[in-house]
Amino acid sequence: MTGPRVLLAPDKFKGSLPAHEVARALAEGVRRVRPDAVLDSLPVADGGDGTLDAAVASGFERVKVVVDGPTGEPVATSYARRGSTAVVEMADACGLVRLPGGALAPMIASSRGLGQVVAAALDAGCRDLVVGIGGSASTDGGVGMLTALGASVDGDRLDLTGLHPALAEARVVAACDVDNPLTGRDGAAAVYGSQKGADPAQVVVLDERLARWADLVAAATGADRRDEPGAGAAGGVGFGLVAVLGAELRPGIALMLDLLGFADRVAGSRLVVTGEGSLDEQSLRGKAPVGVSSAAARAGAPVVAVCGRNLLTGQQLAAAGVVAAYALTDIEPDVSVCLAEPARLLADLGERIAREHL
Repeated sequence: MTGPRVLLAPDKFKGSLPAHEVARALAEGVRRVRPDAVLDSLPVADGGDGTLDAAVASGFERVKVVVDGPTGEPVATSYARRGSTAVVEMADACGLVRLPGGALAPMIASSRGLGQVVAAALDAGCRDLVVGIGGSASTDGGVGMLTALGASVDGDRLDLTGLHPALAEARVVAACDVDNPLTGRDGAAAVYGSQKGADPAQVVVLDERLARWADLVAAATGADRRDEPGAGAAGGVGFGLVAVLGAELRPGIALMLDLLGFADRVAGSRLVVTGEGSLDEQSLRGKAPVGVSSAAARAGAPVVAVCGRNLLTGQQLAAAGVVAAYALTDIEPDVSVCLAEPARLLADLGERIAREHL
């Protein structure tokens, strides 16, 4: 007779441990207490860094490609493929994590590498494109992405006749968790420019650039989409995707859970374990643990969360559908140890979770 079925569906612990290793460590701990448990590992992501790894862990094939990083240097990245579906991660191609030496470059960083990965997937025959745009380094409105796909800018005119021909029959869906417009006080530059290194004067310049770019796109397409919710995502890549490529923007974790087949994997589970590096107010705004708990609730499966640190109250966790949270700092108050030895500590938390919930 088999034991309880447990679905391990964590996000990464950013800067510490990738999601599949979080799941592996938890599994080790659970098995110490319930060696009969049926454990299913499904690492998740919300469209930012870690999206490719989650897709590969769920059965997609990793296809390597070399593209331009955010400041033009060659970057070895990849996309994930299953049949005609390709998963593309902006963060890994030309995001903040790809800036040489971590030096921010707000005025020159480009989304070109993203377009190059999309082009490679189209060349390989993929026609269903899932694009994760979290973690971007640029505020170029998607200019770089689109020029890599064949668009050209000549003075005050945008020419779309050279766009990759396969785009005409491709379906593009992007993971987007913000509703900012492209320009203005709530736009890409004003809200997110400082995070990418722009000072107040540079934010003004970037916003003016985006407004001029939106004018060119409107003239070329016959529609002005700069105020579309999500147009300001990823430094305006959301705008380029929607206004030129006709993409659909969807909440990142919901999109990824559908792609990874979460509904089928959670069926019959006694418990779901999710988590991320920090459980905090941001987690409540559509991040992986809350998305997982919402999806698990529809299947009638209780959810517990693991994290590096927990800044949420029991009431907040309950409202998000999380029965309990287990933090590394609960068992190791020294944060440096938590960062250095997360797998060992996660295994101990897995053991504790098994004792208390299985």
